[in-house]
Amino acid sequence: MNLTESFRVAMASLVANKMRSALTMLGIIIGVGAVITLMSVGRGAQAMVTDQIRSMGTNLLFVMPGAARGEGGARQGAGTAPTLTYEDALALAEPGAIPEVAAVAPEMSSFAQVIAGGNNVNTRVSGVTPEYEDVRNFHPAEGGFITKQHVDARSTVAVLGSNVAATLFPGHSAVDQQVSLGFGNRRIRFRVIGVLESKGAQAMGNQDDIVLIPITTLQSRVMAQRTARGGHNVSTINVQLVSDDPQVMSSAVQNIGNLLRERHRVVEDDFTIMSQQDMLATANQIMGVMTLLLGSIAGISLVVGGIGIMNIMLVSVTERTREIGIRKAVGAKRRDILVQFLVESVVVSVVGGAVGILVGTGLSRLISSLDLGGQRMQTLVSPDAILLAFGVSTAIGIFFGIYPASRAARLNPIDALRYE
Repeated sequence: MNLTESFRVAMASLVANKMRSALTMLGIIIGVGAVITLMSVGRGAQAMVTDQIRSMGTNLLFVMPGAARGEGGARQGAGTAPTLTYEDALALAEPGAIPEVAAVAPEMSSFAQVIAGGNNVNTRVSGVTPEYEDVRNFHPAEGGFITKQHVDARSTVAVLGSNVAATLFPGHSAVDQQVSLGFGNRRIRFRVIGVLESKGAQAMGNQDDIVLIPITTLQSRVMAQRTARGGHNVSTINVQLVSDDPQVMSSAVQNIGNLLRERHRVVEDDFTIMSQQDMLATANQIMGVMTLLLGSIAGISLVVGGIGIMNIMLVSVTERTREIGIRKAVGAKRRDILVQFLVESVVVSVVGGAVGILVGTGLSRLISSLDLGGQRMQTLVSPDAILLAFGVSTAIGIFFGIYPASRAARLNPIDALRYE
């Protein structure tokens, strides 16, 4: 019996027991569909994180207070004490101080309740400088951005994120309107001078839920924190480089470190310098592990489906014992019986895998179309996930079909003919 004839006999046997065949395939369908769906969610989340990191700006370095973590997770150097200052940022931005630096944007962050009329929202408030607009790609869609005059005069002006503007001023422009920012028991009125372009909700948070004000205003009126050396504390110093060339970045990190160590008069770093590449590598590693974990959990259902195939094939061998005896009596070899039942097992897994691919792809598209409180979960169905799921389902059909097929092939034809 050739392979074509074995396939025809296998299909005839499966069609003769439609319900049993469908239920057997169901385990493989669920398994393949779950693997593709969960891996697409993981890949989509990874893509969202990558896009968000890249949307922060180009050629960026992030200087943050506190030394990098050493072995065992313990912090080295100054720990979590505030160590970066506004004056450090000005020194980094000094023309000629560091040739690799194109622009510097210090940032100080807090949270506040923003009120306008009968509407209010709790959101992040960041004190920034004019350079923040280009360094971090926060451009106004309406009105203008914070200027040097605003920073020098400690002006009470604000630029709203698109979500904040839509919440506080639904249906009309927020520019030139008044908002009240509440920091604890203290409230300060600000004039809105602009509304930012929408960046959308992403995996690391919604960048449209933000209010930007002059950094000097935040430092003098709200957070008058100073370091041990008397400088004005900042949360982060965003540094834009002239190029994203690895050599330029490496040289910039070294030069920035040298300048800050000299200013802080320390031997061990009391700051951390991270690049976009560092953040991307870390994020991709974490999301890759998460995607693998999701796929592995879904893969358990494939194993369960394979056990179902073995169970049904063993039942089929028992039911068709006389048929096997007759085939052997008329000249069928042990190899022919083995191939026949193995083909039946593979057909069940392959057909179930194909249907599972359609189910998984459909579920992925459905998830990406759902509106979850104004946010959408991105999914990404990749060819390797489809090939992996389909290949594993086929392998499971072969693996779990070998024992029933070999059991059928080993039957003694005389005992098989006598079987009732």
